[in-house]
Amino acid sequence: MLSPQEQSRYNKQIILPEIKLEGQEKLRSAKVLVIGAGGLGCPVLQYLAAAGVGTIGIVDGDNVEISNLQRQVLYTAEDIGQSKAIVAERKLKALNPHIHINTYAVFLDSKNALELMREYDIIVDGSDNFATRYLINDACIILDKPMVSGAIYKFEGQVSVFNYNNGPTYRCIFPEPPNADESPNCAEIGVIATLPGIIGAIQASEVIKIITGTGEVLSGRLLVIDTLTMSTRIFHFKLNEANKLIRQLQDTDQNCELPIISIQYEELKQLLKEDANVQLIDVREREEHEAGNIGGINIPLSLLASSYHLIDPNNMVVVYCSSGVRSSQYAKLLLQNGFIKVLTLKNGIKYLEVN
Repeated sequence: MLSPQEQSRYNKQIILPEIKLEGQEKLRSAKVLVIGAGGLGCPVLQYLAAAGVGTIGIVDGDNVEISNLQRQVLYTAEDIGQSKAIVAERKLKALNPHIHINTYAVFLDSKNALELMREYDIIVDGSDNFATRYLINDACIILDKPMVSGAIYKFEGQVSVFNYNNGPTYRCIFPEPPNADESPNCAEIGVIATLPGIIGAIQASEVIKIITGTGEVLSGRLLVIDTLTMSTRIFHFKLNEANKLIRQLQDTDQNCELPIISIQYEELKQLLKEDANVQLIDVREREEHEAGNIGGINIPLSLLASSYHLIDPNNMVVVYCSSGVRSSQYAKLLLQNGFIKVLTLKNGIKYLEVN
């Protein structure tokens, strides 16, 4: 039972008919592990602690650096040089003394992931690299845990919930990580200060919804937010049963570029109806384009290096080819050259009726 002090603390949440006292008690009984106490982890931890999640675990082997303070608002200049996990524990306990905090001042790897995650109900991905993200996903599959994932890139963020109630996994939308040499260095990308707070708050909201059974969880849906235009889009994806067969963990090379998003042809048609500024590009050679296409302009992959000026980086760009291979290469090049709103047509136009 909640104490009178706890009932007063959480009153604004308890009076919600979707939460009530029963939901608040579920929050108190829940165990959530947050992997990464950086840009995403900070707001997730703060909101989960404030909301009354009873047991919160923090996994992070980093120390606070001065460059973190621009966006990791849990820390101050006095914390520089100290363990993020330890500092976060101290500040969260000051925020809410009624909760329990477990700290693990280590980096997640294939040797400790299952042990660290086993005792928790929900796993939150607050990492900044593909290696950890795929590792968390695979461990969640093995342990049958939901994974609340967020990612940030410059001015754009993504949120989704994977492996929830036997739903789709991270690999169902992003089957394999790109090679390490296909993405820019993490230190060179940059991110606007407010973006981690926005995405982290949404992740925390999804955790609360899962625990209390409230609302519709972002399972099978990827929410994409562009803070430059304050526009949002949701991309739907389905479970690939083969991705549930993972039984062993392995480490992956680190990199932090957002993965490329592919959309189905029906989604593309709807997107073109809704947004007149979408740039549709056929990346095949001229003779292939002339033989049949689904519209848009023709800028072949072979000519992209001299054609960036023909593409507006402020608008959504959708690229297509015959099978999806060349368009994926094209999209990676665009991302590496400063474009942030890039989609590819899944499986290309090989099996579509074209003009």
